Amino acid sequence: MPTKTLQIPTADGRADAFAAFPEHGEQHPGVLLYMDAIGLRPVLKEMASELAGHGYYVLVPNLFYRYGTAPVVEVPEFIGQENRAELFGQLMPMVHALTPALALRDAEAYLAFLADQPEVSAGPVGAVGYCMGGALALRTAVAHPERVAAVAGFHPGGLVTDAPDSPHRLAPKLTAQVHFGLAEHDLTAEGIAELDQALDAAGVDYGVEVYPGTLHGFTMADTAAFDPAGLQRHWDRLLPLLGRTLGNG
Repeated sequence: MPTKTLQIPTADGRADAFAAFPEHGEQHPGVLLYMDAIGLRPVLKEMASELAGHGYYVLVPNLFYRYGTAPVVEVPEFIGQENRAELFGQLMPMVHALTPALALRDAEAYLAFLADQPEVSAGPVGAVGYCMGGALALRTAVAHPERVAAVAGFHPGGLVTDAPDSPHRLAPKLTAQVHFGLAEHDLTAEGIAELDQALDAAGVDYGVEVYPGTLHGFTMADTAAFDPAGLQRHWDRLLPLLGRTLGNG
């Protein structure tokens, strides 16, 4: 699978990124893949390559580029209870500093980059996110309804909050099809009901599903939360969503 390490010009500098795409020279739909809070690392590159093998040009930017190139902090090969607290102590200030305004400014650059690539077809793109990336994928779709036809978020964080600009409150502006695959404790029952109600009221074509027996982070093979069945269910939901919305099914 061909891959590239890239530098993408943004309004605030240059974001390093990883891209994977099919070997043959045809054009393919673009997918903007938003990393989890742990950052751009080998497991995300492997997942991008897996997705590219199904016929997509997959772009994975380093969302923390303002602090340096990935890995911005040293990430253990395996993240378990013994090193998680120390790692997240370093990561969370960067997570909190990535405001919706900054993330959307960056999203414009990422989508423009995808549109300029000769390997990317001219149709709509998908936005896929893990952990904090789920909310960013939704925000990107709302900001660019003419470009983003599919949103998927897995073990997403921060979808339903009390903030006036909570992602779930943006549902009336959504035109993309949506799937959220939740770990068992990502949202309370009340939070899920509030998310469902917002999406229903907006007439969004969506699915919100709790993946049984999973912990937050279940798709990530380099963490103690990894669940092989959850990862497979994620592919079983993601690939049909992209296929029917991006004209690649």
